[in-house]
Amino acid sequence: MGFELFIALRYLFSKRQQAFISVISIMSVLGVAIGVGALVVVMGVYNGFTEDIRNKILGANSHIFIQSVVPQYLDVNEEGRGGYVDVVEKISKNPEVKAAAPFLYTEVLFSSPNGATGLIIRGIEPHKADEALTILQQLKEGTLEDLIRPKGVQGIVIGEELASRFGLKVGSRINLMSPSGERTTAGFVPKIVAYRVAGIFKAGLNDYDNRLAFISLQSARELIGTPAGRVSGIEIFLNNPMQAKEVSALLRDELPNYLYTRNWIETNASLFAALQLERIGMFIVLALIVLVGSFSIITSLVMLVMEKTKDIAILMSMGASSSSIRRIFMLQGTIIGFIGTMIGYIGGLTLAFLLQKYQFIELPHGVYASDHLPVLISFMDTALIGCASMFMCFLATIYPARQAAKLVPAEALRYE
Repeated sequence: MGFELFIALRYLFSKRQQAFISVISIMSVLGVAIGVGALVVVMGVYNGFTEDIRNKILGANSHIFIQSVVPQYLDVNEEGRGGYVDVVEKISKNPEVKAAAPFLYTEVLFSSPNGATGLIIRGIEPHKADEALTILQQLKEGTLEDLIRPKGVQGIVIGEELASRFGLKVGSRINLMSPSGERTTAGFVPKIVAYRVAGIFKAGLNDYDNRLAFISLQSARELIGTPAGRVSGIEIFLNNPMQAKEVSALLRDELPNYLYTRNWIETNASLFAALQLERIGMFIVLALIVLVGSFSIITSLVMLVMEKTKDIAILMSMGASSSSIRRIFMLQGTIIGFIGTMIGYIGGLTLAFLLQKYQFIELPHGVYASDHLPVLISFMDTALIGCASMFMCFLATIYPARQAAKLVPAEALRYE
Protein backbone atom coordinates (compact mmCIF):
# COMPACT_ATOMS: atom_id res chain seq x y z
CA MET A 1 0.00 0.00 0.00
CA GLY A 2 1.41 3.39 -1.00
CA PHE A 3 1.74 6.01 1.68
CA GLU A 4 -0.75 8.29 -0.15
CA LEU A 5 -3.46 5.60 0.09
CA PHE A 6 -2.48 4.84 3.70
CA ILE A 7 -2.84 8.48 4.74
CA ALA A 8 -6.06 8.93 2.73
CA LEU A 9 -7.64 5.96 4.54
CA ARG A 10 -6.29 7.23 7.85
CA TYR A 11 -7.87 10.65 7.33
CA LEU A 12 -11.13 9.08 6.17
CA PHE A 13 -11.72 6.62 9.00
CA SER A 14 -9.89 8.15 11.96
CA LYS A 15 -11.66 10.24 14.61
CA ARG A 16 -11.56 13.90 13.79
CA GLN A 17 -11.48 16.98 15.92
CA GLN A 18 -14.42 18.40 13.99
CA ALA A 19 -17.27 15.87 13.90
CA PHE A 20 -19.09 18.13 11.43
CA ILE A 21 -16.63 17.08 8.69
CA SER A 22 -17.43 13.40 9.34
CA VAL A 23 -21.15 14.16 9.06
CA ILE A 24 -20.58 15.85 5.69
CA SER A 25 -18.55 12.84 4.50
CA ILE A 26 -21.37 10.49 5.52
CA MET A 27 -23.90 12.70 3.75
CA SER A 28 -21.68 12.63 0.66
CA VAL A 29 -21.66 8.82 0.70
CA LEU A 30 -25.44 8.70 1.18
CA GLY A 31 -26.04 11.24 -1.59
CA VAL A 32 -24.00 9.22 -4.07
CA ALA A 33 -25.59 5.94 -2.88
CA ILE A 34 -29.17 7.24 -3.23
CA GLY A 35 -28.45 8.63 -6.69
CA VAL A 36 -26.82 5.42 -7.92
CA GLY A 37 -29.53 3.21 -6.38
CA ALA A 38 -32.32 5.31 -7.90
CA LEU A 39 -30.64 5.25 -11.31
CA VAL A 40 -30.23 1.46 -11.23
CA VAL A 41 -33.91 0.90 -10.36
CA VAL A 42 -35.35 3.51 -12.75
CA MET A 43 -33.19 2.42 -15.69
CA GLY A 44 -34.18 -1.18 -14.96
CA VAL A 45 -37.87 -0.21 -15.03
CA TYR A 46 -37.44 1.71 -18.31
CA ASN A 47 -35.63 -1.27 -19.84
CA GLY A 48 -38.38 -3.56 -18.57
CA PHE A 49 -41.15 -1.42 -20.07
CA THR A 50 -39.34 -1.13 -23.40
CA GLU A 51 -38.67 -4.88 -23.57
CA ASP A 52 -42.25 -5.70 -22.55
CA ILE A 53 -43.77 -3.40 -25.20
CA ARG A 54 -41.34 -4.70 -27.83
CA ASN A 55 -42.23 -8.33 -27.12
CA LYS A 56 -45.95 -7.62 -27.25
CA ILE A 57 -45.64 -5.71 -30.53
CA LEU A 58 -43.61 -8.56 -32.03
CA GLY A 59 -46.11 -11.09 -30.70
CA ALA A 60 -48.91 -9.57 -32.77
CA ASN A 61 -47.03 -8.30 -35.84
CA SER A 62 -44.62 -9.53 -38.47
CA HIS A 63 -40.97 -8.48 -38.32
CA ILE A 64 -40.89 -7.42 -41.98
CA PHE A 65 -43.71 -7.03 -44.47
CA ILE A 66 -43.54 -6.77 -48.24
CA GLN A 67 -46.12 -4.98 -50.37
CA SER A 68 -46.45 -4.17 -54.03
CA VAL A 69 -46.82 -0.77 -55.68
CA VAL A 70 -49.45 -2.42 -57.89
CA PRO A 71 -51.50 -5.02 -55.92
CA GLN A 72 -52.08 -7.17 -59.04
CA TYR A 73 -48.36 -7.99 -59.25
CA LEU A 74 -48.72 -10.28 -56.23
CA ASP A 75 -51.74 -12.17 -57.62
CA VAL A 76 -51.33 -15.90 -58.24
CA ASN A 77 -52.67 -17.58 -61.36
CA GLU A 78 -55.42 -20.20 -61.57
CA GLU A 79 -52.86 -22.96 -61.01
CA GLY A 80 -51.74 -21.36 -57.76
CA ARG A 81 -48.33 -20.27 -59.08
CA GLY A 82 -46.59 -16.94 -59.63
CA GLY A 83 -47.26 -13.77 -57.68
CA TYR A 84 -46.77 -13.99 -53.93
CA VAL A 85 -46.13 -17.76 -54.05
CA ASP A 86 -42.85 -17.27 -55.95
CA VAL A 87 -41.85 -14.40 -53.67
CA VAL A 88 -42.49 -16.49 -50.54
CA GLU A 89 -40.40 -19.35 -51.93
CA LYS A 90 -37.53 -16.98 -52.69
CA ILE A 91 -37.67 -15.29 -49.30
CA SER A 92 -37.80 -18.62 -47.43
CA LYS A 93 -34.35 -19.53 -48.77
CA ASN A 94 -32.79 -16.81 -46.59
CA PRO A 95 -31.34 -18.50 -43.46
CA GLU A 96 -32.46 -15.59 -41.26
CA VAL A 97 -36.12 -16.06 -42.24
CA LYS A 98 -38.14 -18.23 -39.87
CA ALA A 99 -41.44 -18.08 -41.77
CA ALA A 100 -43.13 -16.11 -44.55
CA ALA A 101 -46.84 -15.98 -45.35
CA PRO A 102 -49.32 -13.81 -47.29
CA PHE A 103 -51.90 -11.66 -45.51
CA LEU A 104 -54.93 -9.47 -46.19
CA TYR A 105 -55.64 -6.32 -44.22
CA THR A 106 -58.88 -4.37 -43.97
CA GLU A 107 -61.09 -2.43 -41.58
CA VAL A 108 -64.69 -3.45 -40.99
CA LEU A 109 -67.61 -2.73 -38.69
CA PHE A 110 -68.04 -5.35 -35.98
CA SER A 111 -71.49 -5.94 -34.52
CA SER A 112 -72.90 -8.27 -31.88
CA PRO A 113 -76.08 -8.36 -29.78
CA ASN A 114 -74.32 -6.14 -27.23
CA GLY A 115 -73.10 -3.37 -29.56
CA ALA A 116 -70.85 -2.46 -32.46
CA THR A 117 -67.37 -1.02 -33.04
CA GLY A 118 -64.68 -0.66 -35.69
CA LEU A 119 -62.34 -3.63 -36.12
CA ILE A 120 -59.08 -4.31 -37.95
CA ILE A 121 -59.17 -7.66 -39.74
CA ARG A 122 -56.10 -9.61 -40.78
CA GLY A 123 -56.59 -12.51 -43.13
CA ILE A 124 -53.92 -15.16 -42.55
CA GLU A 125 -52.98 -18.71 -43.44
CA PRO A 126 -53.35 -20.29 -39.96
CA HIS A 127 -50.82 -23.09 -40.45
CA LYS A 128 -48.09 -20.57 -41.45
CA ALA A 129 -48.85 -17.59 -39.19
CA ASP A 130 -49.08 -19.91 -36.19
CA GLU A 131 -45.36 -20.69 -36.60
CA ALA A 132 -44.31 -17.20 -35.57
CA LEU A 133 -47.16 -15.13 -34.10
CA THR A 134 -46.89 -15.58 -30.34
CA ILE A 135 -50.44 -14.51 -29.59
CA LEU A 136 -51.78 -17.23 -31.89
CA GLN A 137 -49.53 -19.88 -30.37
CA GLN A 138 -50.92 -19.27 -26.89
CA LEU A 139 -54.65 -18.60 -27.24
CA LYS A 140 -56.48 -18.11 -23.95
CA GLU A 141 -59.50 -19.97 -25.31
CA GLY A 142 -60.27 -21.97 -28.44
CA THR A 143 -57.97 -23.21 -31.21
CA LEU A 144 -56.85 -22.06 -34.65
CA GLU A 145 -58.14 -25.31 -36.13
CA ASP A 146 -61.67 -23.89 -35.96
CA LEU A 147 -60.68 -20.81 -37.97
CA ILE A 148 -61.38 -22.67 -41.22
CA ARG A 149 -64.57 -24.73 -41.37
CA PRO A 150 -65.51 -26.91 -44.35
CA LYS A 151 -69.16 -25.88 -44.11
CA GLY A 152 -71.20 -23.21 -42.45
CA VAL A 153 -70.09 -20.09 -40.61
CA GLN A 154 -66.33 -19.45 -40.67
CA GLY A 155 -64.29 -18.79 -37.52
CA ILE A 156 -62.68 -15.61 -36.16
CA VAL A 157 -60.09 -15.05 -33.43
CA ILE A 158 -60.63 -11.89 -31.36
CA GLY A 159 -58.87 -10.11 -28.50
CA GLU A 160 -59.60 -10.57 -24.81
CA GLU A 161 -60.69 -6.96 -24.24
CA LEU A 162 -63.11 -7.08 -27.16
CA ALA A 163 -64.58 -10.35 -25.91
CA SER A 164 -64.97 -8.98 -22.38
CA ARG A 165 -66.44 -5.71 -23.62
CA PHE A 166 -69.21 -7.39 -25.64
CA GLY A 167 -69.68 -10.49 -23.50
CA LEU A 168 -68.36 -12.91 -26.13
CA LYS A 169 -66.94 -16.41 -25.69
CA VAL A 170 -65.86 -19.25 -27.96
CA GLY A 171 -68.85 -20.19 -30.11
CA SER A 172 -70.51 -16.75 -29.95
CA ARG A 173 -71.93 -15.44 -33.23
CA ILE A 174 -70.93 -12.01 -34.57
CA ASN A 175 -71.34 -10.05 -37.80
CA LEU A 176 -68.75 -8.16 -39.85
CA MET A 177 -69.85 -5.41 -42.22
CA SER A 178 -67.44 -4.87 -45.08
CA PRO A 179 -66.97 -1.50 -46.85
CA SER A 180 -67.36 -3.39 -50.12
CA GLY A 181 -70.94 -4.04 -51.19
CA GLU A 182 -73.35 -3.88 -54.11
CA ARG A 183 -75.23 -1.03 -55.73
CA THR A 184 -78.88 -1.83 -56.21
CA THR A 185 -81.93 0.11 -57.24
CA ALA A 186 -82.47 0.82 -53.56
CA GLY A 187 -78.94 2.23 -53.22
CA PHE A 188 -75.68 0.88 -51.84
CA VAL A 189 -76.09 -2.32 -49.82
CA PRO A 190 -73.11 -3.17 -47.54
CA LYS A 191 -71.90 -6.74 -47.33
CA ILE A 192 -72.55 -8.43 -43.98
CA VAL A 193 -70.95 -11.79 -43.15
CA ALA A 194 -71.56 -13.87 -40.02
CA TYR A 195 -68.70 -15.49 -38.05
CA ARG A 196 -68.33 -17.60 -34.94
CA VAL A 197 -65.65 -16.91 -32.34
CA ALA A 198 -63.05 -19.67 -32.74
CA GLY A 199 -60.51 -18.35 -30.25
CA ILE A 200 -59.59 -15.52 -27.90
CA PHE A 201 -56.06 -14.12 -27.63
CA LYS A 202 -54.38 -11.73 -25.23
CA ALA A 203 -51.69 -9.51 -26.73
CA GLY A 204 -51.25 -7.38 -23.61
CA LEU A 205 -51.64 -4.09 -25.52
CA ASN A 206 -55.06 -2.49 -25.31
CA ASP A 207 -55.18 -1.46 -29.00
CA TYR A 208 -54.58 -5.02 -30.16
CA ASP A 209 -56.90 -6.68 -27.64
CA ASN A 210 -59.69 -4.23 -28.49
CA ARG A 211 -59.41 -3.71 -32.24
CA LEU A 212 -57.55 -6.62 -33.87
CA ALA A 213 -59.03 -9.90 -35.15
CA PHE A 214 -57.85 -12.76 -37.36
CA ILE A 215 -59.75 -14.74 -39.99
CA SER A 216 -58.60 -17.11 -42.72
CA LEU A 217 -57.14 -15.69 -45.90
CA GLN A 218 -59.90 -17.10 -48.14
CA SER A 219 -62.58 -15.83 -45.76
CA ALA A 220 -61.00 -12.35 -45.84
CA ARG A 221 -61.10 -12.35 -49.66
CA GLU A 222 -64.79 -13.19 -49.60
CA LEU A 223 -65.48 -10.55 -46.95
CA ILE A 224 -63.87 -7.62 -48.75
CA GLY A 225 -64.64 -8.85 -52.26
CA THR A 226 -61.12 -9.14 -53.67
CA PRO A 227 -60.30 -11.48 -56.57
CA ALA A 228 -59.09 -15.01 -55.83
CA GLY A 229 -55.33 -15.03 -55.34
CA ARG A 230 -55.19 -11.38 -54.20
CA VAL A 231 -53.28 -10.43 -51.01
CA SER A 232 -52.29 -7.18 -49.30
CA GLY A 233 -48.71 -8.32 -48.87
CA ILE A 234 -46.33 -10.85 -47.39
CA GLU A 235 -45.34 -10.93 -43.73
CA ILE A 236 -41.91 -12.23 -42.74
CA PHE A 237 -40.80 -13.56 -39.36
CA LEU A 238 -37.10 -13.73 -38.49
CA ASN A 239 -35.07 -15.90 -36.14
CA ASN A 240 -33.71 -12.68 -34.62
CA PRO A 241 -36.15 -9.73 -34.83
CA MET A 242 -33.37 -7.27 -33.98
CA GLN A 243 -31.83 -7.94 -37.44
CA ALA A 244 -34.96 -6.66 -39.18
CA LYS A 245 -33.23 -3.59 -40.65
CA GLU A 246 -30.34 -5.59 -42.15
CA VAL A 247 -32.52 -8.37 -43.56
CA SER A 248 -35.04 -5.83 -44.89
CA ALA A 249 -32.29 -3.99 -46.78
CA LEU A 250 -30.97 -7.29 -48.16
CA LEU A 251 -34.39 -8.39 -49.38
CA ARG A 252 -35.01 -4.96 -50.93
CA ASP A 253 -31.95 -5.46 -53.14
CA GLU A 254 -32.99 -8.99 -54.14
CA LEU A 255 -36.67 -8.37 -54.91
CA PRO A 256 -38.14 -6.66 -58.01
CA ASN A 257 -38.46 -2.87 -58.01
CA TYR A 258 -42.24 -2.94 -57.74
CA LEU A 259 -41.99 -4.54 -54.28
CA TYR A 260 -41.04 -2.52 -51.20
CA THR A 261 -40.28 -3.61 -47.64
CA ARG A 262 -40.88 -2.16 -44.19
CA ASN A 263 -39.83 -3.56 -40.84
CA TRP A 264 -41.25 -3.36 -37.32
CA ILE A 265 -38.47 -0.99 -36.18
CA GLU A 266 -39.43 1.60 -38.82
CA THR A 267 -43.16 1.15 -38.17
CA ASN A 268 -42.79 1.76 -34.41
CA ALA A 269 -39.90 4.23 -34.60
CA SER A 270 -41.83 7.12 -33.00
CA LEU A 271 -42.89 5.00 -30.01
CA PHE A 272 -39.39 3.74 -29.22
CA ALA A 273 -37.89 7.19 -29.86
CA ALA A 274 -40.27 8.66 -27.25
CA LEU A 275 -39.34 5.93 -24.75
CA GLN A 276 -35.64 6.55 -25.37
CA LEU A 277 -36.04 10.31 -24.91
CA GLU A 278 -37.86 9.80 -21.60
CA ARG A 279 -35.15 7.37 -20.53
CA ILE A 280 -32.36 9.87 -21.24
CA GLY A 281 -34.27 12.67 -19.49
CA MET A 282 -34.81 10.55 -16.38
CA PHE A 283 -31.14 9.55 -16.36
CA ILE A 284 -30.10 13.23 -16.39
CA VAL A 285 -32.56 14.15 -13.63
CA LEU A 286 -31.46 11.34 -11.32
CA ALA A 287 -27.78 11.95 -12.12
CA LEU A 288 -28.24 15.35 -10.46
CA ILE A 289 -28.64 13.51 -7.14
CA VAL A 290 -25.17 12.04 -7.63
CA LEU A 291 -23.94 15.52 -8.55
CA VAL A 292 -25.27 16.88 -5.25
CA GLY A 293 -23.39 14.13 -3.46
CA SER A 294 -20.22 15.04 -5.32
CA PHE A 295 -20.60 18.70 -4.25
CA SER A 296 -20.73 17.46 -0.68
CA ILE A 297 -17.41 15.73 -1.34
CA ILE A 298 -15.93 19.12 -2.29
CA THR A 299 -17.19 20.65 0.95
CA SER A 300 -15.89 17.74 3.00
CA LEU A 301 -12.42 17.83 1.43
CA VAL A 302 -12.09 21.63 1.65
CA MET A 303 -12.89 21.54 5.36
CA LEU A 304 -10.53 18.59 5.83
CA VAL A 305 -7.70 20.53 4.17
CA MET A 306 -8.35 23.40 6.59
CA GLU A 307 -8.30 21.00 9.55
CA LYS A 308 -5.16 19.15 8.42
CA THR A 309 -3.12 22.19 7.40
CA LYS A 310 -0.48 21.43 10.05
CA ASP A 311 -0.29 17.74 9.04
CA ILE A 312 0.09 18.66 5.37
CA ALA A 313 2.90 21.11 6.18
CA ILE A 314 4.73 18.47 8.23
CA LEU A 315 4.42 15.89 5.44
CA MET A 316 5.79 18.36 2.91
CA SER A 317 8.64 19.27 5.28
CA MET A 318 9.51 15.57 5.52
CA GLY A 319 9.82 15.34 1.74
CA ALA A 320 6.30 14.69 0.44
CA SER A 321 5.87 16.30 -2.96
CA SER A 322 2.94 18.48 -4.03
CA SER A 323 1.74 15.69 -6.32
CA SER A 324 1.69 13.25 -3.41
CA ILE A 325 -0.41 15.65 -1.32
CA ARG A 326 -2.73 16.10 -4.29
CA ARG A 327 -3.10 12.33 -4.67
CA ILE A 328 -3.91 11.89 -0.95
CA PHE A 329 -7.01 14.08 -1.16
CA MET A 330 -8.01 12.86 -4.60
CA LEU A 331 -7.84 9.30 -3.29
CA GLN A 332 -9.92 10.22 -0.28
CA GLY A 333 -12.67 11.77 -2.39
CA THR A 334 -12.55 8.85 -4.82
CA ILE A 335 -12.90 6.38 -1.94
CA ILE A 336 -15.98 8.27 -0.69
CA GLY A 337 -17.44 8.08 -4.20
CA PHE A 338 -16.57 4.38 -4.50
CA ILE A 339 -18.19 3.49 -1.17
CA GLY A 340 -21.32 5.47 -2.10
CA THR A 341 -21.47 3.81 -5.53
CA MET A 342 -21.12 0.31 -4.05
CA ILE A 343 -23.83 0.97 -1.45
CA GLY A 344 -26.05 2.34 -4.23
CA TYR A 345 -25.37 -0.72 -6.36
CA ILE A 346 -26.24 -3.09 -3.51
CA GLY A 347 -29.43 -1.22 -2.60
CA GLY A 348 -30.56 -0.59 -6.17
CA LEU A 349 -29.89 -4.11 -7.47
CA THR A 350 -31.50 -5.69 -4.41
CA LEU A 351 -34.68 -3.62 -4.88
CA ALA A 352 -34.69 -4.30 -8.63
CA PHE A 353 -34.39 -8.07 -8.15
CA LEU A 354 -37.14 -8.03 -5.50
CA LEU A 355 -39.42 -6.12 -7.91
CA GLN A 356 -38.56 -8.56 -10.66
CA LYS A 357 -39.18 -11.68 -8.57
CA TYR A 358 -42.17 -10.79 -6.40
CA GLN A 359 -43.85 -8.10 -8.59
CA PHE A 360 -45.39 -6.44 -5.54
CA ILE A 361 -46.12 -3.17 -7.37
CA GLU A 362 -49.28 -3.59 -9.47
CA LEU A 363 -50.31 -1.20 -12.22
CA PRO A 364 -53.89 -0.22 -13.19
CA HIS A 365 -55.35 -2.81 -15.53
CA GLY A 366 -55.80 -1.58 -19.11
CA VAL A 367 -53.81 1.63 -18.59
CA TYR A 368 -50.29 0.30 -19.10
CA ALA A 369 -48.91 -2.47 -21.27
CA SER A 370 -48.19 -4.58 -18.18
CA ASP A 371 -50.17 -5.34 -15.02
CA HIS A 372 -47.05 -5.08 -12.85
CA LEU A 373 -43.85 -3.06 -12.81
CA PRO A 374 -41.46 -4.79 -15.25
CA VAL A 375 -37.74 -4.67 -14.44
CA LEU A 376 -34.83 -5.62 -16.70
CA ILE A 377 -31.30 -4.99 -15.45
CA SER A 378 -28.83 -4.23 -18.22
CA PHE A 379 -25.11 -4.75 -17.61
CA MET A 380 -24.22 -1.86 -19.92
CA ASP A 381 -26.57 0.57 -18.13
CA THR A 382 -25.34 -0.54 -14.71
CA ALA A 383 -21.71 -0.09 -15.76
CA LEU A 384 -22.50 3.33 -17.26
CA ILE A 385 -24.16 4.46 -14.02
CA GLY A 386 -21.11 3.40 -11.99
CA CYS A 387 -18.67 5.08 -14.38
CA ALA A 388 -20.69 8.32 -14.42
CA SER A 389 -20.87 8.32 -10.61
CA MET A 390 -17.12 7.72 -10.17
CA PHE A 391 -16.29 10.33 -12.80
CA MET A 392 -18.37 13.03 -11.08
CA CYS A 393 -16.87 12.12 -7.69
CA PHE A 394 -13.37 12.26 -9.17
CA LEU A 395 -13.99 15.71 -10.66
CA ALA A 396 -15.16 16.88 -7.23
CA THR A 397 -11.74 16.06 -5.74
CA ILE A 398 -9.69 18.17 -8.14
CA TYR A 399 -10.19 21.62 -6.58
CA PRO A 400 -9.63 20.65 -2.89
CA ALA A 401 -6.62 18.50 -3.85
CA ARG A 402 -5.03 21.36 -5.81
CA GLN A 403 -5.55 23.74 -2.91
CA ALA A 404 -3.86 21.29 -0.53
CA ALA A 405 -0.92 20.86 -2.93
CA LYS A 406 -0.39 24.65 -3.09
CA LEU A 407 0.15 24.88 0.68
CA VAL A 408 3.53 26.42 1.71
CA PRO A 409 4.93 24.59 4.78
CA ALA A 410 6.60 27.71 6.24
CA GLU A 411 3.39 29.72 6.08
CA ALA A 412 1.36 26.89 7.58
CA LEU A 413 3.75 26.36 10.54
CA ARG A 414 4.59 30.01 11.21
CA TYR A 415 2.24 30.39 14.15
CA GLU A 416 2.54 26.84 15.51
